[in-house]
Amino acid sequence: MSKRDLYEVLGLSRDASERDIKKAYKRLAMKYHPDRNKGEDAADQFKEIKLAYEVLTDPQKRAAYDQYGHAAFEQGGMGGGGFGGGGFGGGADFSDIFGDVFGDIFGGGRRGGQQRAQRGADLRYNMELTLEEAVRGVSKEIEVPTYVGCKTCDGSGAKPGSKKQTCGTCNGIGQVQMRQGFFAVQQACPTCHGSGTIIKDPCNSCHGQGRVKETKHLNVKIPAGVDTGDRIRLSGEGEAGENGAPAGDLYVQVHIREHHIFTRDGNNLYCEVPVSFTMAALGGEVEVPTLDGRVSLKVPAETQTGRMFRMRGKGVQSVRGGGVGDLICKMVVETPVNLSSRQKELLQELEESFSGAEAKKHKPKSEGFFDGVKKFFDDLTG
Repeated sequence: MSKRDLYEVLGLSRDASERDIKKAYKRLAMKYHPDRNKGEDAADQFKEIKLAYEVLTDPQKRAAYDQYGHAAFEQGGMGGGGFGGGGFGGGADFSDIFGDVFGDIFGGGRRGGQQRAQRGADLRYNMELTLEEAVRGVSKEIEVPTYVGCKTCDGSGAKPGSKKQTCGTCNGIGQVQMRQGFFAVQQACPTCHGSGTIIKDPCNSCHGQGRVKETKHLNVKIPAGVDTGDRIRLSGEGEAGENGAPAGDLYVQVHIREHHIFTRDGNNLYCEVPVSFTMAALGGEVEVPTLDGRVSLKVPAETQTGRMFRMRGKGVQSVRGGGVGDLICKMVVETPVNLSSRQKELLQELEESFSGAEAKKHKPKSEGFFDGVKKFFDDLTG
């Protein structure tokens, strides 16, 4: 083992706080632990990092090291034996430090301890709604195949009249410690799988699991204003955990079915309103559908296709609150079809009346478009 300066080992200055030392140790321990780093020098570097941590987090050892350096801990140093009597690390249990950093990886805490009963899995249910149901709110009956707590044994897994017994392998702790040379690793007990207890006489209904498969019938209340992508959480309606552990949650995922008239965007609704050629030119009124019924919309003369009209407060009230959205109507001028001979003659006469010097006055967009096209090609050939 080298005798590098312990502060240098952790990459710290000599006035580093205990918090800085712990942070540096955890960062370096994760980097050089042999289970994560297969380099040839990783084990030696890890030991050096651990020893530096042990000394610098102990006030007495740190004070001695700051004054005498490595000599404070060598045999005979400071009058014999120093701290620990046999070099660095005599007083600290490696499994304590190891547990702090790697406990979450190997399933163990600082001193072991029984594992908590594992909560049941969360479930998802996909629910399709009409736009009207989403806007107004609705109650829906659903069926969910899942695991529920066994009623025969009340979720314990043991046959009625019998009890769980303490696991003889781990003595009820739920974990066992495995040592291999320098390393000590805690892991879930292979006999009881971390529960600390075993069932000698399992329940006949659930075969010791504490839960059985069943189809649950639930009434789900969908609040007004939900939209595609919203989730409704039903606490405790997911899968029951094993051996009496709490149940998970059920998430109802909302999807709004495509509507034949309206398109929703946030709190606003959009729809296309067809108007006749004559009404677009001369103006008039047209009936527009809303979620509350029909309303009249005044169409001004000379309305072009694509013009938008906003109807305030005819949209959706969001489930998250705020104001009600609007209904935006897009005018679509409908071209006449299936014309009779006489109708064609009349339209031809109308078209001829638009020609001449005043054509631009009647067709402002057409004239502007074709002027732009002419300029475009002139620029290309110029």
